[in-house]
Amino acid sequence: MRSGNPVLKDDTFQRSASSGKAMTLGGTTAKIALLFIFLVGTAAYTWYQYSLGVDVTLMMIIGAIGGLIFALITAFFPKAAPVTAPIYAALEGFFIGGISAFVEGAYSGIVIQAVSLTLAVMGALLILYATRVIKVTRNFRLMVVSATLGIFLVYLVNFILNFFGMTVPYLHSSGPIGIGISLFIVAIAALNLVLDFDFIEKGVNRGAPKHMEWYGAFGLIVTLVWLYIEILRLLQKLRR
Repeated sequence: MRSGNPVLKDDTFQRSASSGKAMTLGGTTAKIALLFIFLVGTAAYTWYQYSLGVDVTLMMIIGAIGGLIFALITAFFPKAAPVTAPIYAALEGFFIGGISAFVEGAYSGIVIQAVSLTLAVMGALLILYATRVIKVTRNFRLMVVSATLGIFLVYLVNFILNFFGMTVPYLHSSGPIGIGISLFIVAIAALNLVLDFDFIEKGVNRGAPKHMEWYGAFGLIVTLVWLYIEILRLLQKLRR
C-alpha cells in the first residue's frame, strides 16, 4: 500500500496500531471538510486584506514556513494530527490566499477558474476511483510515485539554481514546451489524489486508529493544495 504523497507512506498505518475506536470513511470525509474550511477561511482573510491594500507578504511567508513545519511534524508524528493538521491547513491558507490575490491582480478571473478546475478534477477522479474505472495497481503506484519524485527533484534543483540567478530550462516558460511540462505536472498531481483515496480506503479496511482520520485528511489536503497551485501556474502560462 503506497501513496505518491510523501506524508502518506507504506508503513503509516502499521506504525499506528489500532486501539480504541477505528478509523471510518465517514469520519475521514468529515475531517477533510473541516481542514478545507480552515484552508479556505484563512485564504479568504488574506485575500480580503490584500483587497484593502495591506501588504500580505509577511502573511504568505509565515504561512509557507509555518505550514512546512507543521506538515513535517504531522508526517513524523501522526498521533499529533488532530492538533497539527488544522494548524497546517490554516497556515497554508495564508500562503494560498496571498498567491491567489497576487495572480488575480494580474489575470482577472483566473482564481475562480483554478478553484473550479481543482474541485472538478478531484470530483471526477473520486467518481472514477469509486466505480473502479481507475484501479490502483502496483505498476500504477510505481509510475505515479516515480514521477512525483522526479518532479520534486526538478523543483529542488530549480530552487538551488535560483541562488545563482538561473532556473531549470522551460520550467517557467509560457511556450509550448513550458505548457506541456505544466500539463504533465498537473496530471501527476491529480493521479496522486487517486493514490490518496486508495490509501485512506485501505486504512479504513485495516481498522486503523481514530486519529488516522485526521492524518488521512491531512495527506489529501497536501495533494489538493499542490494540485491547485499547479493548475494556477498552468492557467497563468496560458493567459500569457
